[in-house]
Amino acid sequence: MQEFLNIIDGKGVQSSNGATFQNINPANSNDIIGTFPLSGKTDIDMAVASAKAAFKAWKLTPAPKRGDILRKAGDIFERRKEELSRIMTREMGKPVFETRGDVQEAIDTCYYAATEGRRLFGYTVPSEMHNKMNLSFRTPIGVCGVITAWNFPIAVPSWKIIPALVCGNTIVFKPSDDAPHSAQIFAEILEEAGLPAGVFNVVHGKVEAGAALVDHPDVALIGFTGSTATGKHIASICGAMNKRCSLEMGGKNAQIVMDDANLELALEGVLWGAFGTTGQRCTATSRLIIHEAIYDEFINLLISRATKLKLGNGLDDTTQVGPVINERQLSKIQNYVTIGREEGALCVLGGDRDTNGDLAHGNFFKPTIFIDVLPSMRIFMEEIFGPVLSVSKATSFEHAIELANICDYGLSSSIYTANVDAAFQAMRDIEAGITYINAPTIGAEAHMPFGGIKGTGNGHREGGWTAFEIFTEWKTVYIDYSGRLQKAQIDNQ
Repeated sequence: MQEFLNIIDGKGVQSSNGATFQNINPANSNDIIGTFPLSGKTDIDMAVASAKAAFKAWKLTPAPKRGDILRKAGDIFERRKEELSRIMTREMGKPVFETRGDVQEAIDTCYYAATEGRRLFGYTVPSEMHNKMNLSFRTPIGVCGVITAWNFPIAVPSWKIIPALVCGNTIVFKPSDDAPHSAQIFAEILEEAGLPAGVFNVVHGKVEAGAALVDHPDVALIGFTGSTATGKHIASICGAMNKRCSLEMGGKNAQIVMDDANLELALEGVLWGAFGTTGQRCTATSRLIIHEAIYDEFINLLISRATKLKLGNGLDDTTQVGPVINERQLSKIQNYVTIGREEGALCVLGGDRDTNGDLAHGNFFKPTIFIDVLPSMRIFMEEIFGPVLSVSKATSFEHAIELANICDYGLSSSIYTANVDAAFQAMRDIEAGITYINAPTIGAEAHMPFGGIKGTGNGHREGGWTAFEIFTEWKTVYIDYSGRLQKAQIDNQ
C-alpha cells in the first residue's frame, strides 16, 4: 500500500500529527489505493505560508510566461491522459470512458487559459479633464484556497486552479478525501511543467483541514465546489472576514420532453444525463418532465432501455454505470428511495443496492426511476446525488416550464422540442444558469461560463472568460500630464 504526502513548497510532507486516512476503491472495498495525510490547522498554516512567500515572485512573472507554463501542463495532461484516467476511475468509480473526458476538460482548460495569459485585457478610456488619461487593469488577488468534490477530481479543480495561476495567484488545494490520488498527479504535472515551488500546494485531509483553510486570514479567496449547506457555511465565514468566495453547489436539474420531440434523441439524453457518473453530478438529470401526450409511451421506452444498463467496475470497458462513492452516500440514496415510496411516488425500476456477483464488494446502486412524482415530494425538490430519476407529467409547455422552475436550485436544464418558438421561450423562461436545447443537462465546455442561480451558486461563473473575473482585482489608474492640479468634478462643473 502506497503512502502519499502533502505537497508544500515543492516538497512531500507528512501531516504534522502523523495521522493518515485510507483511499478505498468504491468498486471493491478490498482494494486500498493508499494512505494520505490526515492534515489539520498546522499543515494548512505551513502551506499558506509557502503560498504567501511564493506570491511575491509569481505575481511579477509576466502573464504570458505564466500561460506558457500552463500550456506545457496541458501537454503533460495529454501525455498522461490514459494513466490518470485509470487512476481516477479506481479511486472514484466512474467508467474510464468518462474519466478520459474528465482529463480532457483539464487539457482544454490549460490550453484555453494559456492563451488568456496574453488577453487579460484592461480598459483605457477618455478622461473628462484635459491632458489626462484613465486606464484600468487586472491584478492577482493573492493566496487562493481551493476545495473541491470527488466526482470530477481533475476537471473541476482545473476550472479554478488553472485560471487562478494564469492570473498570478498562488494556491493551497484541499482535495476531497474521496479522491486524493488525482490531486497528487495534478501537482506532479504542474511541477513538471515548470511551476515554481510554493505556487501550488496540496494539503490532504477532511473537515478540519478545509475549515482551517477557509478561516485562514492570509487566504484571500476561497473557490469551493460541493454541497449547498457547506457552501453557505463557507460564505458566512468569508463574509465575516471580507474574503472573496466563489461557490459551485448543488443542482436538481430538469429535462423537459415535449410531444413534438425526437423521442429516441430525448431517451438517449435522459439515460446519459440521469445515470452518467451514476447520477453523481451537480448537473445530473434528476428530474424528467414529460408532456402528457407521450407520457406513458416515453416511460415504457425509458424503463426498457434503463433495465439494460450494465453496472460494474469502471475499469471494465463494458461498464456503463459505476459505483456510488461510499457507504455513506449509499445510505443517503436508499433513504431517499424510502422517502419517495412513502410520499406516494411509484418506483418502476431499481430502488435498492446491487450485490450480485462481483458487485458484492462495491457500492453499487441500481438505476432507479420514480414516476408520477409531484412537486410537493422531497424527491422532486431535493438533491439526491445518485442514480435516481424522478418523472413528472406536464399538461402543456407552460406547465412544463413551471415544473422546471419549482426548485431551490438553478444550475442546468434541458428541453427537447422541434418547435423553435418553444425552444427560444424556454431559453428565456427557464430559471437556470445553463440551458440545453435537444441535449441532456450535462456536457459543459471549458470555454463557456459554468454556474447557476438560486441555491446553486453565489453569482460567479467558472469556465471561459468569466473565470478570470473571479481570480483578479481591478486597479484603476489616472495619469495627469497637465502640469497643474486638476480637481476632477470640481473643475469640471
